[in-house]
Amino acid sequence: MLLLLVVFAAGCKKVTEEAGLNGICPTIISVSPADAEQSVSLNKKVDATFNEAMNPSSINALTFTLSDGTTAVTGLVTYTGTTASFLPTNNLTPNTTYTGTITTGAKDLAGNAIVSDYVWTFKTGAPDLTAPTVNSTDPANNAINVAFNKNVSATFSEVMDSLSTTTSFTIVNTTAGGAAITGAVSYSGTTVVFDPSVNLDSNTTYTATITTGAKDIAGNAMANNYTWSFTTMAPIILPVFTNALTFGAFGGNAGITNQGLNTVINNGGIGTTAASTLITGFHDGMTNAIYTETPLNKGNVTGGIFTAPPAPGNGASSTIATNALLDATNAYNSTSPASKPGGTDPGAGELGGLTLPPGIYKSASGTFKITNGDLTLDAMGNPNAVWIFQTAAGLTVGVAGPNGARSVNMINGALPKNVFWHVGSAAVINAAGGGVMVGNIISSAGVTFSTAGNAVQTVLNGRAISLVASVTMVNTTINVP
Repeated sequence: MLLLLVVFAAGCKKVTEEAGLNGICPTIISVSPADAEQSVSLNKKVDATFNEAMNPSSINALTFTLSDGTTAVTGLVTYTGTTASFLPTNNLTPNTTYTGTITTGAKDLAGNAIVSDYVWTFKTGAPDLTAPTVNSTDPANNAINVAFNKNVSATFSEVMDSLSTTTSFTIVNTTAGGAAITGAVSYSGTTVVFDPSVNLDSNTTYTATITTGAKDIAGNAMANNYTWSFTTMAPIILPVFTNALTFGAFGGNAGITNQGLNTVINNGGIGTTAASTLITGFHDGMTNAIYTETPLNKGNVTGGIFTAPPAPGNGASSTIATNALLDATNAYNSTSPASKPGGTDPGAGELGGLTLPPGIYKSASGTFKITNGDLTLDAMGNPNAVWIFQTAAGLTVGVAGPNGARSVNMINGALPKNVFWHVGSAAVINAAGGGVMVGNIISSAGVTFSTAGNAVQTVLNGRAISLVASVTMVNTTINVP
């Protein structure tokens, strides 16, 4: 037989059953610090969590108190969700036992009070007499090739006082004679971050300082000012495309192939140092010359086709193609890690889903992919912003499937002509068809767009240049910048 006992206490009904308590009185289910906890930090906020929502007006300085014996601690009482908090006005005293009390004045939304005062104790730890130090900085001291949009940060040995730390962090332009840099300073965890108001100048040395005004939460100041310096990268010099500028695609000494009826090269030509027979599926939009077109494979090249003989290739077009290959090779070398060092790999080889500022990016693994989403390039209002992506091996854009296409988006003034892909082997661009690729792809061993049979258009706003292998297109539009 189930035994019920009804008890009235402080206006609140509680039911006791054989299986235990099933009451409707509010209760405290946890506190922080816990009862009898030792070595509590001196800046600790004291919390009490209820089993239900309480009447916020009943949670106040009269119903939630903290004392160190007979002396009341002053502080701010707040209530959020189901948790009441007491934030002491000043840090707690070391090696001291404190008593927290929630009185029966605390009531739930129905007006039911807790059955009896809830009392618990905890003890603070020994005083903190250790001066804080800076453990690390980003950029590191004497770092070079630092990005222009870099946020500068320092990580401390312990939790710091936020206000004293943020007001003690300054950066000056050492190259410009110590001119102060403006910016927003924030603090979280153990790290302070300086976000400059504008991009840093190129090829410039900056000095960052955190003064002894920075203090830990116990009030201990740094023993000495901490100073470090770093230098930003030099301006990225664009590769010079003198003879290859007018080419939308170049197939090295191996030719170019088109499959499909909707391939077009806008505002540029195509070429190869090989015989004209290695250009297949195109016609020259300037001369109307046909390069092995079929009823199913027709591509329009608005800027001309340049190859070695036989006709329609000739000696003059062969010279143009040869000069273009030399030009492209120079551009390939000038975008290499040897010529453009300091590249970073922010996505561990995966560029999809990232938004990247101008800079040099080098794949640590040797390959770059844009597969986890689109890549966005943000010029931050600078029309001269340059991006160079370096891979020792391949570049892959897109994944399999009807929705596998990936794109490169350009924002805030970014221009396709200022994007360079230095590819050590082959580049495969949206094998599933579709998508918009951007930039000058200069590949050692071939560029492939889409896959045979795909009808959806694949777009490149840029150039596809291969040095020693062919370029293959399937229903591809190349818009030469």
